[in-house]
Amino acid sequence: MAEPIYQYYSAVREQPVEWLWYPYIPYGKLTLLQGDPGEGKSTFALHLAAALTRGSPLPDGTLIKNKATVIYQCAEDNNEDTIKPRLISAGADCNRVAFILDSEDSLTLDDQRISKALEETSARLLIIDPIQSYIHQDGDMQSATRMRNLLRRLSSVAEKYRCAMILIGHLNKSSGGKSIYRGLGSIDISAIARSVLMIVRDEENPDIRYMVTVKQSLAPEGPPVGFILDQETGFHWIGRCSMPSEEKVIVARSKSKKETAKDLLRIILSAGPVESKEIFRRMEWLNISERTVRSAQHELGVVPMKRGNVWYLSLPGEDTVDQEEP
Repeated sequence: MAEPIYQYYSAVREQPVEWLWYPYIPYGKLTLLQGDPGEGKSTFALHLAAALTRGSPLPDGTLIKNKATVIYQCAEDNNEDTIKPRLISAGADCNRVAFILDSEDSLTLDDQRISKALEETSARLLIIDPIQSYIHQDGDMQSATRMRNLLRRLSSVAEKYRCAMILIGHLNKSSGGKSIYRGLGSIDISAIARSVLMIVRDEENPDIRYMVTVKQSLAPEGPPVGFILDQETGFHWIGRCSMPSEEKVIVARSKSKKETAKDLLRIILSAGPVESKEIFRRMEWLNISERTVRSAQHELGVVPMKRGNVWYLSLPGEDTVDQEEP
């Protein structure tokens, strides 16, 4: 008898999404954490990992139910003189932080060692830092199909082992090069990731950074989370906070506001239509004016649509109502 090729949803058992940190980082899914080099992405991730290994509360007061093992895979820093001292400084239990041995055979995102390590350690969090270092050197990163297939396979591994996976990505200052190196421009990564977060810096107070939500597919968007990264006193959580428009924030210094707005529109709308006023609100956090957003919207061919009395924006190709925004 041939294998069935379909199934009715009546046979599917519903289950809630499990969260490492609601509503930012889900278990069993991919989360993309982006930002300019040097903005504190790795430090942020290490302090999150430390809290998980110690069972310490997260900066907004969220309690870690159970201590857990973390796999921190970093291609840019030395284990002995950089990563372990940072883990100790963050208060991590180093008996619960592992890394995959790859000095002789480079690790890639589709490597079977990832599944094996998750199975043997029962890790609940895997951090890949940065994602660009774990793509096949001969891989065609321009290919949307190949990138999506690669990340879907990684997503399946995350789901199988109920492990939260954080992929750290740099925003490259160059607008040239292959698409994955453009950070926010990599729609193929952000489309598969269920959560896209970004680290940005306060222009008035450079030691203050914010983690902001760019895309969240599984829950309502959470407020920004602030932290201080100071050369003398180190890392300190601020916690959930607001970012008034008068607090200017640097997103991608080498890009124009319009190019940044276009990148953000691609990511925010990759999960489907979003209310227009919500788009403008998020852009305002990043000091991007409504006028700039509308110009970026026009150049991308983003389509306005009305549902009831509410206006939404959608990427070209979505089912839309052919109307013009007021």
